[in-house]
Amino acid sequence: MKIPVYGPRLRRVARKHFGWPSLRPGQFKPMRAVLRRKDALVVLPTGAGKSAIYQIPAVLLPGPTVVISPLLALQQDQIAALNALDDPKTRAVRVSSAETPAQQREAIKEIREGRAEFLFITPEQLSDPERLAEVRALRPGLVAIDEAHCISAWGHDFRPDYLSLGHLIKGLGRPPVLALTATASPPVRDDIIERLHLRKPEIHVSGLDRRNLFLEVAHCPDEDYRWRRLTALLDEAPRPGIIYVATRRAAEELAERLTRAGYAADFYHGGMAAGAREQRHEDFTADKLEIMVATSAFGMGIDKPNIRWVAHVALPDSPDSYFQEIGRMGRDGEPGRALLLWRAEDEAIQRFFTGGSPDAAELRELAAALRAGPATKTALKERSGLGPRKLGQFLSLLEQVGAAAAGQGNKWTVPVFAPLPAAAAEAAVAAYERRQVVQRSRTDMMRGFAETRACRTQTLLAYFGEDMRKPCGHCDNCVEGVAEEVEEATGDGLFPVHSTVRHPEWGPGMVMGYEEDRVTVLFEEVGYKTLSVPVVEEHALLVAEKKK
Repeated sequence: MKIPVYGPRLRRVARKHFGWPSLRPGQFKPMRAVLRRKDALVVLPTGAGKSAIYQIPAVLLPGPTVVISPLLALQQDQIAALNALDDPKTRAVRVSSAETPAQQREAIKEIREGRAEFLFITPEQLSDPERLAEVRALRPGLVAIDEAHCISAWGHDFRPDYLSLGHLIKGLGRPPVLALTATASPPVRDDIIERLHLRKPEIHVSGLDRRNLFLEVAHCPDEDYRWRRLTALLDEAPRPGIIYVATRRAAEELAERLTRAGYAADFYHGGMAAGAREQRHEDFTADKLEIMVATSAFGMGIDKPNIRWVAHVALPDSPDSYFQEIGRMGRDGEPGRALLLWRAEDEAIQRFFTGGSPDAAELRELAAALRAGPATKTALKERSGLGPRKLGQFLSLLEQVGAAAAGQGNKWTVPVFAPLPAAAAEAAVAAYERRQVVQRSRTDMMRGFAETRACRTQTLLAYFGEDMRKPCGHCDNCVEGVAEEVEEATGDGLFPVHSTVRHPEWGPGMVMGYEEDRVTVLFEEVGYKTLSVPVVEEHALLVAEKKK
């Protein structure tokens, strides 16, 4: 049997159809997985060429490629770039709420007749049984999920509409699936794999260290000091830049204060009208606005190469959020500066956001409504009175505890041997609370990042499961020399990084990294814990465990 040689074929397609002289690091192995018809999960930093991982193999695969991404603006940018190549092998069309029925029919026709290769579509479109059957009849050769962390409740940009994607892909005939994201810690990766129903996927994580970004953290004893450090950044650094805050009110108040102080700034948050949000987004993209003060709602879909700095004036809820947000700068390869200005009080805000369990009575009523017979989300919304976002989250929880399942025609049903509504609600609340324990541990890790004396890039990448052997040289601790001292004091550690260990109370976990005499372990049930190595040794708190 002849073994296919993938490298030359992929490079030839890259040159001939896309005009790219070579492949970037981290692209070839996942492309090879796609050509082998294997599922794959790829974590590559922003600007590393994730889209190419599905675009180049798509030219070689039989059948069209279905691309699912969360934002219409993001889709439009990718479609425009593909169609600018003026090549039938790379032509892209879209089916979404932005197209008229006639345009949608024409898009499907182009794919069916072989005049287009890429079909960009939203989860909402695929939720229509007729549309799903129509796309299935096209016999897609690949499904690419962009911004795949959106399917995970751990992900920074969780979208309830993504929750049914695993079932929808099955409805397409279950072609190979490629999940792409710029940031995914181990819990997010596990969630993506589970929710998309990936089959023994190849997992590729690489290149998360972006050497053009300088990471800097300052503890602020009071708000006056934080203001002075922020304005010093604005006076020193070139623009444009983004300032991230924790709340909508903080975004509006800080933008107003900056404007009064002579810094032309505006704000952006999820509570604004859609038209106003779109206008601010366009103004920032077009360099009409140089300073954007925003909540985490601002970010996905920003394809702007020249953002020079990102400042956080509150502690982010997790390293996932922080990494995603600082990743929006320096996409042109030029220097970018990340400045985190934090106070101990910031952590209380994040605790508030993660507090509160779902209403058991509402969950019980939804579980009971499911027993009235198969129903679409629209019907369940009417039966339960829940809003679309809460309904999506509740269905996810009930599915997790075996009390709900997505069936034929995108209708939700009750599985055989499902718990009764009261027991289902109790189990769902317990599952949510376990998740909150892990989420609080992620906030603890963010504070640990802020307080560390070690190399910040090493600390951050250890959280994402990437072992960086030497200090980065582009963070404040490296420049000040303290990171090197910590590196020397750390030693080799009790267990290898990424090895599996067991704690008598917290169960199995993965060793994520060491700092001086402390080891950080990610436990399946309780999240991230930082333990004293001498205490672990003295009491034999951790034992090596073989992976199943």
